[in-house]
Amino acid sequence: MSATISLKSTRPRRSDATLSFIQYALVIVGLMLLVGTVKPAFSDSRKDDGDQRRAAATTEAVAPTATLPATVSPSLMAEEEASITTAEAQAEPALKEAVKKETFAAAPAALRPSLQRALDYVSDRYRVAPEALVPIFETAQSVGRERKLDPLLIIAIIGIESRFNPFAESPVGAQGLMQVMPDIHKDKLPEDAGEQPFLDPVTNIQVGVHVLEEAIRWRGSLTGGLQHYGGSPTDPATGYAKKVFAEKQRLEKAAKRGSNSRA
Repeated sequence: MSATISLKSTRPRRSDATLSFIQYALVIVGLMLLVGTVKPAFSDSRKDDGDQRRAAATTEAVAPTATLPATVSPSLMAEEEASITTAEAQAEPALKEAVKKETFAAAPAALRPSLQRALDYVSDRYRVAPEALVPIFETAQSVGRERKLDPLLIIAIIGIESRFNPFAESPVGAQGLMQVMPDIHKDKLPEDAGEQPFLDPVTNIQVGVHVLEEAIRWRGSLTGGLQHYGGSPTDPATGYAKKVFAEKQRLEKAAKRGSNSRA
């Protein structure tokens, strides 16, 4: 009877142990299944997160190249620069020519060194400011070149006639630097002459040289033309022409030696 009791008491213990083992085994298996399910999901989420970060980084790296229109391809830049250079090269001659024409129109040619020395001599001899003599000498230089006359001859006549006073007027009505008679020589005025053209230094010299040329052609020689210009064509002593020639010689000496020459 005791043996039977012991057998009965042993079996339930074994079954309990087996049941516990099975329970533990199931728990372990459940944990393993749980871990196996969670780990792929976590890995996928990390993978997705990493992919998103890599995609964002790639987008940031690519974005500047795609959104910078100023970064032109080398060939296009070369073409644009070449076109600009060509346009500038085509426009440059025209621009230079325009500047050149404007410069010549705005400012007369600079005085030759010899005329500049003659100007210094005249300024000292006749007590005239050099600034006032510059337009007179410039006009004599340009008109002399145009009419094939010595500028110093024109300047010598001005010295004899008016002593470089552009407003000089004689008792008989001759006016200006070269003492031109307005009533007689109105036909020689340029179309754009002002209200007092004979008192304008440039116009007076232009008209005076025209009158001198006519006198030279009429009388057949420079001396005869000067005598006619001075109003004494019949003077056998040619006093007026001699005065002009003497003044011209003084100017030539001054032009050669410098501004310290004296009469």
